[in-house]
Amino acid sequence: MKGKVAIITGASSGIGLAAAKEFAAQGSFLALAARNREKLDSIVAELNAKYGKTEDGREKFIAIAADVTKEAECRNLIERCAAHFGKIDILVNNAGISMRALFKDLDLSVIKSLMDVNFWGTVFCTKYALPWLLKSKGSVVGVISIAGFKGLPARTGYSASKFAIYGFLDTLRVEHLHDGLHVMIFAPGFTASNIRNVALVADGTQQGETPRDEEKMMSAEAVAKRLAKGIKRRKSQIILTPIGKLTVFLNKFFPRLVDRLEYNYMKREPNSPLK
Repeated sequence: MKGKVAIITGASSGIGLAAAKEFAAQGSFLALAARNREKLDSIVAELNAKYGKTEDGREKFIAIAADVTKEAECRNLIERCAAHFGKIDILVNNAGISMRALFKDLDLSVIKSLMDVNFWGTVFCTKYALPWLLKSKGSVVGVISIAGFKGLPARTGYSASKFAIYGFLDTLRVEHLHDGLHVMIFAPGFTASNIRNVALVADGTQQGETPRDEEKMMSAEAVAKRLAKGIKRRKSQIILTPIGKLTVFLNKFFPRLVDRLEYNYMKREPNSPLK
């Protein structure tokens, strides 16, 4: 990872923030993107103070405010990173939002919001970074979820967006099979982060608190270490957590059993919309 230039979207919290710190510790140069510019500036200031500048005096870490639902802002993110560092080696499409509501109760704007952030954000950033990544024979990563392999009840929009990212990146890998592009689909299981706090409910408002015990989940820091390791080894796909791996495996052979197990597991959440 040393000397590599990486872009991380959704870098102001959770897995994105943990990845920024992990990549920085391993010697990478970073362009950190999120909507919260104030938070990004604080993170970048901390990293620059800790790791210094490049040999020619440039900052190793830069903050670029970007709403990934807007194509122009994704293009600006890529162009500013390339202008500052002169290359791009890694794009981590991490920005994402979640939801919790039954589809029958759902305002359709919720699904559109999830597709705009999760799917279209990945597509926009990848489109403009691709020429640079092809030049460097670099890596494009999509952070999905077990929900990108198996639909989760009360998460129709979330699962749909993650399945879409999987299909997009899986196809991109095949298209560039012979020109050195590394494409990795990265699927954490339940990870301790704030994604459930800001998840959207049926009317499009944020649920405000997590329905799960965050302390029992895999930490964002542990996820970030596996992310970096996967990039270094140029893995095509990584699925994390024992329950995540088991779900994907069993679903290949016993899909109806997994349907029932999954339903019963998810309905145990506090205030679950499942009955």
